[in-house]
Amino acid sequence: MDDMELTGTQRAAALLITLGTEAASHILKHFTEDEIETLTYEILQMGTVPAKVKEHVIQQTYNMSFVSEGIASGGSEYARDMLARAMGNQKAQEFLERVRVRTQGAPFDFLKDADPAQLANSIKNEHPQTIALIVSHLKPSMAASVLASLEENLQGEVASRIAAMDRVSPDVIKNVESGVKTKLSTLLTQDYSSAGGVQVLVNILHQVDRATEKVIMDALDESQPQVAEEVRQKMFVFENIVTLDDRSIQRILRDVDSKDLILALKGASEEVRNLIFRNMSKRAAQLLQEDLAISGPVRLRNVEEAQQRIVNVIRQLEAAEEIVVARGGDDIVM
Repeated sequence: MDDMELTGTQRAAALLITLGTEAASHILKHFTEDEIETLTYEILQMGTVPAKVKEHVIQQTYNMSFVSEGIASGGSEYARDMLARAMGNQKAQEFLERVRVRTQGAPFDFLKDADPAQLANSIKNEHPQTIALIVSHLKPSMAASVLASLEENLQGEVASRIAAMDRVSPDVIKNVESGVKTKLSTLLTQDYSSAGGVQVLVNILHQVDRATEKVIMDALDESQPQVAEEVRQKMFVFENIVTLDDRSIQRILRDVDSKDLILALKGASEEVRNLIFRNMSKRAAQLLQEDLAISGPVRLRNVEEAQQRIVNVIRQLEAAEEIVVARGGDDIVM
């Protein structure tokens, strides 16, 4: 790798790799989502950065000093860690999935600028499995709009098929694409392409309004209750607590076991910790911080289980309409 051959974006990616995931995550917070996606793509492609390239990109960056010698490594693990630190695990996974498809070639890419309502109207008479395949390849925000534009009885059927979808042959994708209007912009792998799955459906549901979500979840409860429960488990993860208002946080804390809270915060971001401390009395926050400071190492499994128990409390309070968990679309809170 020669720095003279790198583009500006590749130099930026090399700099992020050189700085390490902690520093890179803070820098990423100042970029737009499109810029983050582009940089992540380059990091995934770059792999390793030789010392001479590291030195050159550092020297070109104002107010920075040269970091350690040797070879820094990029790749998928670095990108995953960097993104998780910058935006949380769930958002990081969404970005990696989006960029992973980009590295292989994007099926149905020609639909990215289509009007969602017109797209929904043009595919509404297709077989639900075909609609599910198309929708599962769209960005979550657009997929949500398309799904919400379908008739209610079709929404649940399509959602159910998205959740059940796993691996799809490129031949099937090509046939569906030609039926919609055009062919693939870039052929994916020669083996199989990921499409759909529970996480894809969860990403879509994060973007729809509450009424559409209810229709879809009711349909899943009736046709595939196990899938419905899996979707609910993924709909709200612990780090999403930062999206809740202070009143909701205070209500949640009344029902959360103190031991679970300590365990959960062991694996939480600084943003989540500060949110919790801010919604406690000064004395209670001080005691909690002291407990965290003196608590020893814990198993990741125990941390995740404690976080899930808190998420279950949140789900119960939302079901009882004691708190509001914001959704996409037209879900306006007054």
